[in-house]
Amino acid sequence: MTRPTVVLLGTLDTKGGEYEFVRERLHAAGVDTVVVDAGVLGEPAFLPDVAREEVSAAGEADLSALRRAGDRGAAVTAMAAGAAAVVDRLRRDGRCDGALALGGTGGTSLASHAFRVLPLGIPKLIVSTAASGDTRAYVGESDLMLMPSVVDVAGVNRISAQILGNAADAMAGMVTSAPVSWPDTASLIAASMFGVTTPCVDHARSLLSDHGYEVLVFHMTGVGGATLEALAAEGYLSGVLDVTTTELADELVGGVFSAGPDRLTAAGRAGIPQVVSVGALDMVNFGPRETVPDRFAERNLFVHNPSITLMRTTPEECEQLGTRVATRLSRSSGPVTLFLPLRGVSALAVEGAPFHDPAADQALFDAIRAHVDRSVVDVVELDLAVNDEAFSAAMADRLHEYLSTRGTS
Repeated sequence: MTRPTVVLLGTLDTKGGEYEFVRERLHAAGVDTVVVDAGVLGEPAFLPDVAREEVSAAGEADLSALRRAGDRGAAVTAMAAGAAAVVDRLRRDGRCDGALALGGTGGTSLASHAFRVLPLGIPKLIVSTAASGDTRAYVGESDLMLMPSVVDVAGVNRISAQILGNAADAMAGMVTSAPVSWPDTASLIAASMFGVTTPCVDHARSLLSDHGYEVLVFHMTGVGGATLEALAAEGYLSGVLDVTTTELADELVGGVFSAGPDRLTAAGRAGIPQVVSVGALDMVNFGPRETVPDRFAERNLFVHNPSITLMRTTPEECEQLGTRVATRLSRSSGPVTLFLPLRGVSALAVEGAPFHDPAADQALFDAIRAHVDRSVVDVVELDLAVNDEAFSAAMADRLHEYLSTRGTS
């Protein structure tokens, strides 16, 4: 029986002892390793399977030139590019069932860049000093896992040995376990959800599941939207139920959950059928109340929980958001319907709720009407709130209609 192989990627000039410890732990667990050295300055503590010269060449960089320059940032960038190419090659050659790295912020940055080339499902683990706080720069839209190192990755001692041993054992468990078996006959649909649009998405998901679709629900916290866009761009999805486009508000105003300027574009470029709404465009997201910028102190704020404070979007912001939604959807090359819930775009925007603001909603809807290309986008206006079952049913029915017409149900 073939033993699984784990790629160990790191800088053997500074972390050699730690990598040797993890390598031996993996071997004892019945796992083979391929050690990839991405160090630059000092000599490796032991002989790797893939030398640093090969890594730098794969990144189209000259190792001697990197050494002479003495620029650590440039060296990490160059070696990260080379490491990504090497890791991808090892995967294609059948020599990467999992990937493990150890390091501080520099090593984490290098390894995370390389590991993100691996497909979803291949275990990716980094023991890191940076495994707390905002880790989005490292994880991105991948299934990469960060494990706190507790102490610095600087020698093997009674604390680090336990942590590194746990990491090696966790990786060994992941690569030696039986693969998850799941039928892949159902068409995949991505749905976007937030707490304030959960009833809508839950009901639509239930209806679509009854039609035989597999629905992947993403929480719209920036990473969620970016992941949805990435899956659409990579061809994983048959359709998109984009109920919750709230990340556009964070992108516009400066909230903490922006998914970037490419949100609401990938499905359109790929020609994937999409049914879209304006869920939660009544709010911008910030952290705890004390983190809200001073310039917003007089705005309509709502403490959603101790970690999240919401801010109501103004009519002026809603006008810009409506324009962005209309413009981005109008570039779609596939079928798209935009549903407008005239009675409230979130649970907080309905009559009697903290964010009820008819003028702001009207500005959003009017901007959409003024800027959407109706030869591309079918706009459906319903005198309902986004969480009304009739609204979610209409969205689900339209997406099923698109997909069944294309023969993907």
